[in-house]
Amino acid sequence: MRYLFEDYTLSSEQRELHRGTDAVPITPQVFDLLEYLIRNRERVVSKDELISAVWNGRIVSDAALTTRLNAARHAIGDSGQAQRLLKTLPRKGFRFVGSVQEARQPMDAPNVWVDYSANTAPAPASPPHLSIIVLPFANLSGDVEQDYFVDGLTENLTTDLSRIRGAFVIGRHTAYTYKGKAADLKQIGRELNVRYVLEGSVQRGGNRMRVNVQLIDAETGAHLWAERFDKPVTDLLEMQDEIVVILASTLDAQLIEAEARRAERSSHPDAIDLCFQGRHSLNKGLTSEHLALARHFFERALALDRDNVDALVGLATTELTTASSFMVDERGPILAAAEARLNRIFSMAPRHAMAHLLSASLQLFTGRAPQAIGKCEQALALDHNLAEAHAMMGFAKAFIGRGAESEGHIQQALRLSPRDMRAFRWMHWLGVAKLILGADVEAIEWIRRCLEANRNYPIAHFQLAAALALVGSLEEARAAARTGFTLDPAFTTRRMRGFILGNDPTFRAGSKRIRDGMLLAGVPMGDFRDRSIER
Repeated sequence: MRYLFEDYTLSSEQRELHRGTDAVPITPQVFDLLEYLIRNRERVVSKDELISAVWNGRIVSDAALTTRLNAARHAIGDSGQAQRLLKTLPRKGFRFVGSVQEARQPMDAPNVWVDYSANTAPAPASPPHLSIIVLPFANLSGDVEQDYFVDGLTENLTTDLSRIRGAFVIGRHTAYTYKGKAADLKQIGRELNVRYVLEGSVQRGGNRMRVNVQLIDAETGAHLWAERFDKPVTDLLEMQDEIVVILASTLDAQLIEAEARRAERSSHPDAIDLCFQGRHSLNKGLTSEHLALARHFFERALALDRDNVDALVGLATTELTTASSFMVDERGPILAAAEARLNRIFSMAPRHAMAHLLSASLQLFTGRAPQAIGKCEQALALDHNLAEAHAMMGFAKAFIGRGAESEGHIQQALRLSPRDMRAFRWMHWLGVAKLILGADVEAIEWIRRCLEANRNYPIAHFQLAAALALVGSLEEARAAARTGFTLDPAFTTRRMRGFILGNDPTFRAGSKRIRDGMLLAGVPMGDFRDRSIER
């Protein structure tokens, strides 16, 4: 039997614990303790019962038992203080309280796992959320020497997709049993109990390489998404890495959208369904309407499961986006609420990459840019596909007088995820960095690119107005400001006072220029003037 909880897998047959694709070191005795508690998760297990089951009735001191329990908690990212998965009930015993899915391996299909829900008789359950198999890509080049490139693309993509939080990805060894065979995708979905199939092909002609991929609903056979890469052949391994990273980033959003569509059709959505709907709302664009809808879904999810990490991350995202996009006059209370939420997330999921990225945003917009850069680096260490971490790192460097480095980081984000729903923000950040450096013409170009991607972004209109005013195009500047006011009639330069978040002279002078440009474009000052920007 295999037990799946959060991003962990515990296999009774192999006596192994994995986090994603990484094996977690665990001693045999601690494995037995954890497995017994998971198998008996529907009830409280007494101390005596646990000792009898794991230690065969031998005398064990309380200190030794506590040590093993702490080791089990540490292996699954829990702690004695948090106890989010493994709880100690004083004078009663212990209980595993995490949400668990079970998978059983049929005797006649050693490479196939069949999933069963935790509370039903042995019968196939619905496929897990975000469950997918990456079929071996087809080599259409007629050149067997290209097989290593094609197989490497398949293997690396399988590994990167497994890093998506909550994803259930069929291992490459099972996937390769289908190599070179005519595939009935619906049948594969039934055999492996997965919702999605990704298939693709690679063809080389002369000095160009073409890669086609498509995402398919394994239940209906419907094509959900397709992409084509047509690139000159240079360094094959570098090309392979680039394609894999772009695909993994894009598929993350595509799978979220597909799950959200399923959730819309459900008459009784659970917390996970609601989180997918919330994340899909965020992916549609960072407008006040989408943010409000996302918050609605995340709050409903928390009403069903108060410890749902993804819902907490979603709410922190809506709060930090609202604050960092200058949508409100008073950002302090919103930032404080986001910080409290992030502290709770880290107590339950200290290695959550997106939470580290959100923490970077919090640090940046509360005047701690060096710490924000460190948080971006932590986020990338946990998930190297997190394109926005590159972009935010570039933006943060503008706050500490290193704005000349901003473009390299933000261009890297755009290479990793060129069609990202959030890419307009990265272009905006680069435009602001250029304004701070006094490169007003380049700033105009980048902010216009941002608005071409998303015109419903008020702060970008006001900052475009500032840049145009600073180069002397006052009529265009005032028109840009008027467009901003149609989206946010209450905006004043008062909100920009919170943008003075660093002591670097270049940053402070650049921030003052932005404020002065807005005033030239006709943006009112508001009822508060922060004289610190003039010092």
